[in-house]
Amino acid sequence: MDKQAMVEQGWRELAAEGRENRAETLEACVELLAQGALLVDTELFMSDIHGEYNAFSHVLRGGSGAVRALVEKALAEGERAEGEPLDGDTLRSLILYPREKWAALAADEGAEATARYLRAMVAVARLAAARYPLYRVRALLPEGFGILEEVVCAQATEENYWYRWEIVEEYGKLGAGADLACALGTLIQHLVVNRLHLVGDVFDRGPAPDLIMEEVMAFPNVDVQWGNHDILWMGAAAGQPGSVANVVRICARYGNLSILEDAYGINLRPLAAFAAQAYAEDPCVAFGLKDRTGLTDAEAELAVKIQKAMALIQFKVEAALIAANPGFGLDDRNLLHRIDRERGTVVVDGVEYELVDTVFPTVDWDDPYALTPGEQAVIGHLCAAFQRSEKLQRHVRFLLDHGSLYREDEGILALHACVPLNPDGSLMEVELFGETYRGKSLYDKVDRCVREAFDAEGEARRQGLDMLWYLWLGPGSPLFAKSKMATFELYLIADKVARKEEKNAFYRLLDDEDALDGIFRDFGMNPCTSRIVCGHVPVKVKDGEDPVKAGGRVICIDGGWSAAYQKTTGLAGFTLVSCAQGLFLDANEPLASREAAVAGADIVAERREILGCRRLQALSDTNKIESQEARIAALRELLEGRA
Repeated sequence: MDKQAMVEQGWRELAAEGRENRAETLEACVELLAQGALLVDTELFMSDIHGEYNAFSHVLRGGSGAVRALVEKALAEGERAEGEPLDGDTLRSLILYPREKWAALAADEGAEATARYLRAMVAVARLAAARYPLYRVRALLPEGFGILEEVVCAQATEENYWYRWEIVEEYGKLGAGADLACALGTLIQHLVVNRLHLVGDVFDRGPAPDLIMEEVMAFPNVDVQWGNHDILWMGAAAGQPGSVANVVRICARYGNLSILEDAYGINLRPLAAFAAQAYAEDPCVAFGLKDRTGLTDAEAELAVKIQKAMALIQFKVEAALIAANPGFGLDDRNLLHRIDRERGTVVVDGVEYELVDTVFPTVDWDDPYALTPGEQAVIGHLCAAFQRSEKLQRHVRFLLDHGSLYREDEGILALHACVPLNPDGSLMEVELFGETYRGKSLYDKVDRCVREAFDAEGEARRQGLDMLWYLWLGPGSPLFAKSKMATFELYLIADKVARKEEKNAFYRLLDDEDALDGIFRDFGMNPCTSRIVCGHVPVKVKDGEDPVKAGGRVICIDGGWSAAYQKTTGLAGFTLVSCAQGLFLDANEPLASREAAVAGADIVAERREILGCRRLQALSDTNKIESQEARIAALRELLEGRA
């Protein structure tokens, strides 16, 4: 954009605001110009949380170690209160879990100790706020606690010392010490992390995706790059039968049906009754649970039957979706009609394999993809129940409003899985609804389809709903990134050859400079300075795999937050930290429990420097100020014309 066009754009923005007062104009110009001296924000990138609320919450609240560093600094600088030195673990825990820790602290140590810890929290809050202009701190003050501006931001002098501490002590005298601790703890948490980038997969595997969503929704500055498991749940929330069947089956497989019933209020009784009756005499030998922790024998047995019932319903409803969308190229996923009942085998890709389970009481072999009346009633009920879940609808709307398929900012292309590539490194073409897309155009098309599933009508909405399902398992999906979703084979065929899911060439070419250059150019980014941040495939650190590829041009941040993946990765999740000091990758250790964290346990990460800075980076070193040039130029002209 040339200078004159920039000025005209800035004038349009100012005109839309109705700005006429010279003093206000001068103030706005000074503010924008001065912002360049601020240090760059601290941003966290996290992916593949998969329901592991306790560990995720702990890292986010603590700013991936930032709170621990501030606590150490505050205690090292000392405090004016008399008494024994305060315990750093207790203070840090009070900041991260103020309500729970306050109750324990008050019961164990009494009012005098809690008052001292409140003062220490103020000291930490002052350190955290010191790098920000007043208006940013003020915006983060919890509702009803505006007076904390005096405590946290006012210059500390001998003259105002007692006034500031009197504010703190009066909260305690009024019996509101716990409320003040919560306000200070929340403020500190939101000061140490300016933005959270959630790079996909909140849902499935772990026990509490709903709690993760609630915490994310309460965080001031969040964006989400949808993952394949998020998209699956979004499709289920929209009532897409293929998505619903997959979600319920996966919850049963991991012993997590309580997520549906207890967290989202989805009534599973009709499904349970159907599964118990239809599969009463079926041992369901191929449908054992991945995790039965906390389940009784009877609950586990029912979950197995529910899992098999949903798998068969899934195969049938997916066959209808495949028939309705021949362009998806998924005919090879219809395998029920390829079963030889007499031989107990099935033909996959021209090869005959022995089945490990041959009991299919709900399959009509004259029409194997037809739903029984019972199955029709079950899937109809489930689709309606997902659509009626107020909590799930609220969570999915947040994902839509704050999410996208990818995000490009400051030279970082954040996406969940991959940019589909051909074996030679060129962008793979994918046909969707009669048109061909690749690279950025593929991402943009899919992003539009996802939104149309919720906000459009007629054919556009139907295509959007079917796209939500395709993104879960389609070979051209940038969120799936494999040759096939081998659900049928994984359950029913023991031979690993049939089960193999080939990853897209993207993962083989992560160190290929030419392939990466092609991706960056297609997204309009500078190949020399840009990076890809992605998750989706767990990094096998225990086997020597490096999450940092191509000299730092690609950073894979799926480090196994979910306990189900920690044996694969050898750690408990990655956190990518971008801050004024540079770019760092934290490899997290497991957290025993939330109770242990409240008691003082911490996640101590092994930090790796990806990009270090010789000096602290300011906003003037980024393109964030450059993006304001149009507005600044217009403000300057406005001032010069009215001087």
